[in-house]
Amino acid sequence: MFPEIARDDIFRLETERLWLRWPRAADAPVICRLAGDPEVALKTARIPHPYESYHAESFILSARAENASGEGLCLTLTQKRQPDEAIGVLGLHGAANRGVATLGFWLGRPFWGQGLMSEAVAAFIDLVFGMTSLERIVSSAMPTNIASLRVHEKLGFTRTGQGLCLAPARGGEVAAEFLELRRGAIPTTFGARRPKLKST
Repeated sequence: MFPEIARDDIFRLETERLWLRWPRAADAPVICRLAGDPEVALKTARIPHPYESYHAESFILSARAENASGEGLCLTLTQKRQPDEAIGVLGLHGAANRGVATLGFWLGRPFWGQGLMSEAVAAFIDLVFGMTSLERIVSSAMPTNIASLRVHEKLGFTRTGQGLCLAPARGGEVAAEFLELRRGAIPTTFGARRPKLKST
């Protein structure tokens, strides 16, 4: 369970190029546009396609409620030079579930290929292990989502198997690679390159 500092919507996390902050109602139009891209949505289990404005509004309300409860932490990625414009989302869910929580993330297509998601997830994982008692983070990715698998592996996630995962937005189940990261297992070579983190 996340502590009080993360349950206030003024909370934010800084990396070299990014601010990670709570989603806001004003983010709905850009989230709708970016998540509505089929190249983004169809690589996930939970983003509907087509993606309408009410999907974005519902997501923001749900994410804010989860953050406030401390049961998870879902943050919007923004670039420092445009801190009011969302470029993606990452979150950890089910943090009260026996020391294990589930990671998910997506990034708008115009921002692919710049290492931004690796930077964001690295900072986020440092934060999570630093402020919670979680021992393990689990995740999954479609076998065809090479970019997502690369981010996981770069950060020290190990593959634990293949199978089917629930994919409500895809109408049932999809093939997935399952991955996990245990506390203390983040590669030191990557950690040494991480930016200094700040939270306010």
